[in-house]
Amino acid sequence: MRALVLNLFLAIVWVGLTGRATAGGLVFGFLLGYLLLLWLRRLIGPTTYFEKLPGVLSFMLFYAREMVRANLRVARDVISIRRKSRPGIVAVPLDLTTDLEITVLTILLALTPGTFGLDVSGDRTVLFVHAMFVDSADALRATIKSDLERRVKELFR
Repeated sequence: MRALVLNLFLAIVWVGLTGRATAGGLVFGFLLGYLLLLWLRRLIGPTTYFEKLPGVLSFMLFYAREMVRANLRVARDVISIRRKSRPGIVAVPLDLTTDLEITVLTILLALTPGTFGLDVSGDRTVLFVHAMFVDSADALRATIKSDLERRVKELFR
């Protein structure tokens, strides 16, 4: 956590020094700060920051791609004459164990157009998901588990 705060601080310092308060300037400052902290790794002490940050960035790119795909699919269904949606509720068994992991998965599903986490079973082993396109409950379940749940688990463990 300390390395992330230092990296953000260095990015803000970079923006202040360059006088360009743009998203690109902040990202460039963040990258410079990351490289500097990577170089000064021994001074920071033990941290998993340098191993986890590429995974977080990879997840962000994956989720952005999924958001675009889901938006296009829902938009196509809304503007087309023939509806291809087949709504349904699917029970997805969870490998996630902590409240934070389950909450993040549910929020990510809610943010993705066409899906929504409805409820979690009392023993926290099953998530009930409403989806707009359920051609096969098993296929949807496998997609959620192999794509989203697996990546959320990698982020937190």
